[in-house]
Amino acid sequence: MSLFNYTNDAIPAQSGRVLGAFVEKDYGVSFEYATRKYLDLWSDYPHRIAVGPAGDTTRVAKVLKTVAYVVVDEDGYGNPVVEKWKIKNHRVYAK
Repeated sequence: MSLFNYTNDAIPAQSGRVLGAFVEKDYGVSFEYATRKYLDLWSDYPHRIAVGPAGDTTRVAKVLKTVAYVVVDEDGYGNPVVEKWKIKNHRVYAK
């Protein structure tokens, strides 16, 4: 399970609000996601997904109800390389 290492009461300056969590369907791994504070690069992907065990490693993404588009790399032209993750048990946290 990959969780952010903070709560919404104490948000670091570079981070946005934690929005929810989901389970990646193929491997059964849980992830939390948050808003991106700065959308200057790849603004079509408004979320960050915690992928590291301590919540300190993230990936830029766009999380929808049953699928997440996750930026996993950048090509030679600066364009995002995107993976499509099927997700289940999508929970949106209360504000």
